[in-house]
Amino acid sequence: MSSPSPPEGAEGGGRASRLGVAVLGALLGGLLGGFIVVGVTLILKAGIDFASRQGPLFVAVVPLAGLALSVLVLWGLGRAAGVANFDRLSPSSWRTFPPDAARADISRDVVESAGQEERFPWRLAPIRALAILATVGLGGAMGTEAPAAYLGVAVGASLTDRGRWRRLLRPAALAGGAAGVGALMGIALVGTGFMLELGRRNRAPLSAERVIAALIGGLIGWGIDAVFGLSLIRLVAPHEPPTDLLHAAITALLIGTAAGAVSSAAAIAVYRAKTWQASPAVRLALGGAAALATTLLLTRIASPAAAVGPGGGAILWAERDLAPPLLIAAVCVLRALATTAAMAAGGCGGVFVPFLAVGDLAGRVFAPGLGIGHDLSGAAGAAGGIAAGYQLPVTAAFMVLFVGGPPRAVLTSLATVIVASLAGAAVHTAFGRFRLFRLRRRQAVH
Repeated sequence: MSSPSPPEGAEGGGRASRLGVAVLGALLGGLLGGFIVVGVTLILKAGIDFASRQGPLFVAVVPLAGLALSVLVLWGLGRAAGVANFDRLSPSSWRTFPPDAARADISRDVVESAGQEERFPWRLAPIRALAILATVGLGGAMGTEAPAAYLGVAVGASLTDRGRWRRLLRPAALAGGAAGVGALMGIALVGTGFMLELGRRNRAPLSAERVIAALIGGLIGWGIDAVFGLSLIRLVAPHEPPTDLLHAAITALLIGTAAGAVSSAAAIAVYRAKTWQASPAVRLALGGAAALATTLLLTRIASPAAAVGPGGGAILWAERDLAPPLLIAAVCVLRALATTAAMAAGGCGGVFVPFLAVGDLAGRVFAPGLGIGHDLSGAAGAAGGIAAGYQLPVTAAFMVLFVGGPPRAVLTSLATVIVASLAGAAVHTAFGRFRLFRLRRRQAVH
């Protein structure tokens, strides 16, 4: 299949014309993408909230059924085309995946099309939306941010992928994703930073047009959240700062190292689960069994709500029950395993919010020993989890700044982001060297 040509007018014209196209496309994609994402997210949130109020039997059975339904939708309703005859624009392509597509990996499409949004396979959005509703809406251990970005980009691309409208496609798709994440988080620059940082993984340029589109999209998403009072995600704000700078430095060092190491290890596990080469039936059987095991353990040592969704219930449990540090650490690890298992089973959702929860719990482990409040330890750990686990340090910094708190608490959280990023990089480097060592050892044996 040949690569699509750039949108008409995307590369030509004067600077003022290109900026005007970026603004117009961003307004169109941001408004429509933001509202559609909010509608879907409200359904997902209602499902998660309902599941969180149920007993152990519901929590054990229904999310697992959701994973099975997601696999059935993607692999039963969905079909694969041959390399020679796959046509992205065919009428049946709403359920026809490219031969090499990772059907449940919605973040991959957002990243790989960044800077070339005309390549985004938006016709697959309906079938993936069904899989998202099955996985996340029925309480699976995955998040809502990747669906928000994916569906926002899909709306922006679908609206403009025709005729002269294609001039608006890139800014409309980018702003749609930024608006979705901005509305979800309730912070404009988190939506902006999320999309721009993801785009850098595909070497998308930080041009004025892209920055403007992402900014407008983020502001639209924030505006939707503010006007309608949505509060789709609860972010912990610190209230009590460290006593002095030394106390702040020790707090950032310990929480940043722990949150960065745990979330990075979880990210490695999730990536390997994504790329696991096994049949859908094998993935569902083994991943589903692991998901069920983690659910039963979380229900036993914490609460049913702690086993549901991307991790908000586990944070509420830790706040309400003031559990001992070792128990919080166990729940932190189990939450990371739960998301990995859901991904391995074929679930369709995000990991940004799960990493936020894992980092939050990792930070709370140190609250008694450091003599700080659970609000600061949780907020700093959450920022560290995003910075290291999702590798979005700028987005994490934006979140810290806009969540706010006493200046010393904000500086502590920002320092935690830096430490967590370094700790995460160290974990990835160590894992890479371990894999290289194993590969060389195998080659020596053979």
